[in-house]
Amino acid sequence: MPVDPGRTVDAVWKRESARIVAALTRLTRDVGLAEELAQDALVSALEQWPVSGVPDNPGAWLMTVAKRRAVDLVRREQRGERGRELLAREQAEEQRAGPDAEYEERTAAGAAGEEAEDDDVLRLMLISCHPVLGTDARVALTLRLLGGLTAAEIARAFLVKETVIARRIADAKRTLAERQVPFVLPRGEDLTARIASVLEVVYLVFNEGYAATTGDGLLRPGLTLEAIRLGRLLAGLAPEEAEVHGLVALMEIQESRSAARTGPTGEPVPLHEQNRGRWDPLLIRRGFASMLRARDLGTPPGPYVLQAAIAVTHAQARTAADTDWAGIAALYEALVRLLPTPVVRLNRAVAVGFAHGPATGLALLDELATDPRLQDYHLLPGVRGDLLAKLGRPAEARLEFERAASLTGNTAERAFLQRRADVLAAAGSWQSALGGAQVPTLGGAVRDFLTRDGLDPATARSYGQTLRRLRLALGDRLPLGELSPEAVERTFGTAWGTASAATWNRHRSALRTFAAWAGLGEDVTSRIDRRTGTAPRTPPLAPDRLDALWARPGTPLRELLLWRLLHESGAAVKRVLALDVEQLDLDDRRARTGSGWVSWRAGTALLLPAHLSGRRGGPLFLTDRRPGPARRRSAADTDPTTGLARLSYERAEYLFKQATRPLDPTGEGYTLRRLRSRE
Repeated sequence: MPVDPGRTVDAVWKRESARIVAALTRLTRDVGLAEELAQDALVSALEQWPVSGVPDNPGAWLMTVAKRRAVDLVRREQRGERGRELLAREQAEEQRAGPDAEYEERTAAGAAGEEAEDDDVLRLMLISCHPVLGTDARVALTLRLLGGLTAAEIARAFLVKETVIARRIADAKRTLAERQVPFVLPRGEDLTARIASVLEVVYLVFNEGYAATTGDGLLRPGLTLEAIRLGRLLAGLAPEEAEVHGLVALMEIQESRSAARTGPTGEPVPLHEQNRGRWDPLLIRRGFASMLRARDLGTPPGPYVLQAAIAVTHAQARTAADTDWAGIAALYEALVRLLPTPVVRLNRAVAVGFAHGPATGLALLDELATDPRLQDYHLLPGVRGDLLAKLGRPAEARLEFERAASLTGNTAERAFLQRRADVLAAAGSWQSALGGAQVPTLGGAVRDFLTRDGLDPATARSYGQTLRRLRLALGDRLPLGELSPEAVERTFGTAWGTASAATWNRHRSALRTFAAWAGLGEDVTSRIDRRTGTAPRTPPLAPDRLDALWARPGTPLRELLLWRLLHESGAAVKRVLALDVEQLDLDDRRARTGSGWVSWRAGTALLLPAHLSGRRGGPLFLTDRRPGPARRRSAADTDPTTGLARLSYERAEYLFKQATRPLDPTGEGYTLRRLRSRE
């Protein structure tokens, strides 16, 4: 059968792209330029191989062509300082490589050359997962540079638009260039810390493939296999890092179950119900071997090694009944001490439930009920429903499964959870006990409340924010009569426990209005006291955070102007968003608002002319989306030329949080109030 050059190019690129881009990055010290040169070589292969045939060593052919393109670029730029530096680096590289510069002889370069290439790939991994990049950017750039995936392939895997992935990759490259991230290999503890960032990205990719957060199917095999490939690659590049081998073992053993994890219609099959005869024995053996490598290094077990040990314990049991749940629970206890995240604690509760009974597991699980980080995590009510069902409390279990179904974004998982709820309903839930009578539910009452006559859209949105949190926390199918003061208090404490007095009181007022309308009485909100006093002053952003914000690549002009104006004026966010174009005095750098002024400095003054672009009236800051027919704004809040409405506080806050997540150590992003200067 003749070789298909196009398919060969694709296969070679996925296998060799990391080494090619890594080698070029070492030469150019610019990852964006390196990928462009590698892509040029790929285009040459697509043009020449169908005519001349596939070379004996296609990877070496691509490397040679890419390096020659780099040399051509250097020679064109050699009059400049950057060109002379690149040329000197390339000449030194050629001297080290000797005759291996030609692709036919490249495979004879020997161990030293291979070691240099391995170091290059490891450097590229560390750059792709550098902490200056946000999580989404690290994932996209890693799959692009190390996995050889196109933006379209990455977008399909994560169910987002191709333009979104392309923008993430482009922004990541610009950030690396602007921050001048060096192409060097750290040593000692610095290397271990940087590898931890790579492991986080690889495991994120694996988990998205192993249990997809969105879409119709539970599994995305392309992502899990790519993550395992990257993990094995990293294990070869950093063989002395036990956590790398631990992660590879964990992924291989988890992937071994993939054929047994879904039923005939794609529904999830829980671990203890899986047909273990369908587990892949080769992947299990590979996982055991990786685990032995981690243990042989003799270092204290880290989080990935402990999780791999849990996976090994599962794999060693011939049947679900043979599982050493006590041993798994003990491993989770060790993992919680090392990594006390809410998800790890949730998994410990599951293990303890199997080892020491569902009541014990439920007690541990209920300790997590007030953790804000889990308030929208569907596995918390899912696990709770399972434990309640085992305890013979079907009505409560059904509500938990329904709540879990409403929280998940995955279609297959949602259907599975809803089926579990339906089984409990058929077996005798609270509705069955009442002979199928229609019982008013929380979700139904909220919908009727928000759609009643006489409620204006703005008020409905405000009430909806409060009641949506109540519905997510307690479930739409909760009988309205069972809405207890304790449950309301717990929900409020979890959602708004750290909020300001004004925010707390606003949500409290909304709930009291709903309770009165629904005839629930004041008892439901009796535990929610009105707060007094002022909240502590929100600290402004530190100068280094501001510098990073102003230098953030790809920031739209509207956002940058708004942020600058808020910082330089010190005015309230809503006051600035209420500004109109005709109120601006560009010469005096101020704008009249009511009885006062909003003034600004040079940073805002430089941005305003381009933002205004000939506009004479209307809101200064406009939304980028046209309102629907049901959300028409007043003439005062609409631009007379474009018809666009005034930018809302909620939208502005959301955009700022998204933009500042990479700058915030918590990953949550900052609020606009933190732009106020210290003055």
